[in-house]
Amino acid sequence: MASAVSTTTAPSVKRPGYGQLLRTPGAWTFLLPGFAARQPFAMLTISIVLLLRHTTGSYGVGGAVAAVTGVAMALFAPQGGKLADRYGQNAVLVPGVLIHAASAALLTVLALADAPLWALFAAAVPTGASIPQIGPMVRARWASTLGGGTSDGSGSDAGTSWGRNPLLATAAAFESVTDELTFVIGPVLATALCAGVHPAAGLIAEAALTLAGGLLFAAQRRTAPPANRWKAGADGHAPHTSALAVPGVRVLAVVFLGIGSVFGGMQVALTAFAEEAGHPGINGVLYGIFAAGNMLAGVACGAIAWRTSPQRRLLMSYTALALACSALWAVHSPLLLGGLGLLVGLCIAPALITGYTLVESLVPASSRTEAFTWLTGAVALGQAAAVTAAGRMADDFGASAAFTVPLAGTALALATVVALRGRIAPRRTGRVAAGAAPAGSAAPATGAAAAPEAGAPEAPGAETARGVRHRVPVAVD
Repeated sequence: MASAVSTTTAPSVKRPGYGQLLRTPGAWTFLLPGFAARQPFAMLTISIVLLLRHTTGSYGVGGAVAAVTGVAMALFAPQGGKLADRYGQNAVLVPGVLIHAASAALLTVLALADAPLWALFAAAVPTGASIPQIGPMVRARWASTLGGGTSDGSGSDAGTSWGRNPLLATAAAFESVTDELTFVIGPVLATALCAGVHPAAGLIAEAALTLAGGLLFAAQRRTAPPANRWKAGADGHAPHTSALAVPGVRVLAVVFLGIGSVFGGMQVALTAFAEEAGHPGINGVLYGIFAAGNMLAGVACGAIAWRTSPQRRLLMSYTALALACSALWAVHSPLLLGGLGLLVGLCIAPALITGYTLVESLVPASSRTEAFTWLTGAVALGQAAAVTAAGRMADDFGASAAFTVPLAGTALALATVVALRGRIAPRRTGRVAAGAAPAGSAAPATGAAAAPEAGAPEAPGAETARGVRHRVPVAVD
């Protein structure tokens, strides 16, 4: 006769550290070239704005052209991510970096030749569309190297990879820290080149780094995830669908527009503020402080073993970010603005890391590169819109007005998180403990025990959510 007994899971294990992650065999072969290849993403917008501010005398024109590159990236990057999932990263990356370097060079020549605005817009489209998606590709390589899920296209692996290997959660934090570091170095480097060498030097360096770093990254074939050539109905697997078909990914894409509005709005507003203050050289310093706060918060987030749910963390981080942005417009002292910019930066990393971590519990491995590029594209689109809006505000009303753009973007994103936070909950599954009797032999488990959060670590006969012990009925003869 079957009887119900209870088993309990072991306590949650502390997340492994960065040192253990970086000792992963083969990791450095894609990390170093990946870091060089992702620098241009942080340099492109400010390089275009500073070049066109020099040639046209308008932040608005520079912001509009930079916005076109952002829109083009947001539209084309997910398609590139889908192709990378299907045909392999090299098939997308190598032609992409070649096209990007040529397009950026053309845009530079047209700007220096005082070409009409339509020509600048035309050159900006391929420049943005071909931006290599190194960050999403590195994240996909971590998942593949650390054993993050299957790639059969069935979607059955969604939400399990983080539970199987705790290093994947550390990798998500490490990648966010790396992204923030690029936003510390990239804009400062571009500003220094434009101010100290030539207004076109930033864009030229961006194209050169893209070409060299991208080709070096593509050469690391051993760590690239395998291509997934899906066939509808083959082997009983469901046909591949877009990552955007997952409701949670759509919500996160909208939410990440707010992060992009902070990056884009701060770049233009800080540049305008520095010029109004009569010290244009402090622009790079102020933006570096802002990005440094972002990076420091990312390091801290990766070292913390969180006990709160990711949905709650996303809500809390966006609330803090909106509050920090609310005071930017009223600050007129460079010292105070640096301190407030640091605070704003500290609030961004938790939102970024939590969003990328949620993707792992929402999307199957066969679509992860595409999902990551949707989020990256959303950041670029929000940045593009913010650069355009902040440029016009700076031209018409001054730097203080430009600082309202990050506030508006984060407020709208916060409203989205509040209204749709249920859509970003990890998928609940119908799994039961191993060894359970067939249906009808014992009453099924209900509640949280029967449908744990996807991605929670499992032990035989038990399932855990958020590090809390749960008892699960198991049928035993």
